[in-house]
Amino acid sequence: MTVHQSSLDIGAAAEIARLQAELLHSRKIFDRASEAARIGVWECTLPDEALSWTDVVFDLFDLPRGCTLDRGQILACYTEASREALTRLRGQAIAERSGFTLDAEIVTFRGRRRWIRVTATVESENGRAARIFGMKQDITEERLLWERTRYLAEFDVMTGLANRSQFQTRLATADSGHDIGALLLVDLDGFKQINDSFGHAVGDDGLREAARRLAETCRGVELVARIGGDEFAVLLGTHATPAACDALAAAIIAGLSRPLDIDGRRLTMGASVGIAQADGCSAADLFVRADAALYAAKAAGRNTARAFGRLS
Repeated sequence: MTVHQSSLDIGAAAEIARLQAELLHSRKIFDRASEAARIGVWECTLPDEALSWTDVVFDLFDLPRGCTLDRGQILACYTEASREALTRLRGQAIAERSGFTLDAEIVTFRGRRRWIRVTATVESENGRAARIFGMKQDITEERLLWERTRYLAEFDVMTGLANRSQFQTRLATADSGHDIGALLLVDLDGFKQINDSFGHAVGDDGLREAARRLAETCRGVELVARIGGDEFAVLLGTHATPAACDALAAAIIAGLSRPLDIDGRRLTMGASVGIAQADGCSAADLFVRADAALYAAKAAGRNTARAFGRLS
C-alpha cells in the first residue's frame, strides 16, 4: 500500500465517521422532535402483519418500549367505530396501493382514552403490497378543543340543552317536508318574578331545574332547545299527532308547575305552551304559528296550552 493510498483510506474513514456522527445527531433531533410532538413512526409488513414501532407509538398505547407487539391486541384498543373505519380504510389502501389518514379513538393498555391521527402509505414490490407504514400522533388535546368548540356552538352552556343556533338548523329541515311533525314553544310563567325577587343566582338555578324537567318530560323527541332567556322549543317527529302534542304539552305544564326547592326556598312557576303542526308548511311559518299559539296561551291566563288552528 502506498502512502497516497493510506492517506485516501484514512480520509475516507474520517468522512464516513463524520457522516455517521451527523446521522446520529439527526436521529437524536428527530427522536426529540417526535417525542415533543407526540408523533411516532410505525410499519407493518405484508402479508405476515409484523409490526414495528418507534418509541412514541409504544407510549401512545401505554406499552413498554420495545415489547413484543400483537396486532390483534393492538386492534382491540380501538373503539368499535374507529376499528371499523381503520379496517375499511386499510383494506382499501392495500387493494389500491394508496394511503389514508384517520382520526381514531383508542383505549390504551392502562385504560386511558386517547385520540390519535393515523397516516398510512402502502409500498409495493414487484406489483404486490409489501408493507404499510406511516405515523401516529396524539391529538387528544386537539380533539377535546374541537369538541368543546362544537359544544359551545351547538349547546346552551347554562342548561346543557341545544341552543338557538342548533334549533334553527334542525327546524330548517321542515322545509324539506321531512322529519319535523310539530313544534312546541314553551315559556316559563313567573320566572321574571323569581329573578327580580331573589336574584340571578337563584333564577339561574331555577332555569337549570326547569330545563332538566323539560328534557326529562320530552325524552324521545327530535330536539329540546333553549332559544331565549326563559323560552324553550320542542321539535317532534312526523309521528306527532295533535292528540300526542296535547298530551306532551299537558305533561310539560304539570312538570314545570311543581314547586322548586332552591337554596332553602320553595318557589313556584309555571309554563305556557304553544303548539303548531307542520302540515307541510315552511320552517318560518311553523315558528310563526307556534309563537301565535304561545301568545294565545299566555293571553288565556298562562299555565296552559293552545294549538294553532284551534286557539280557543
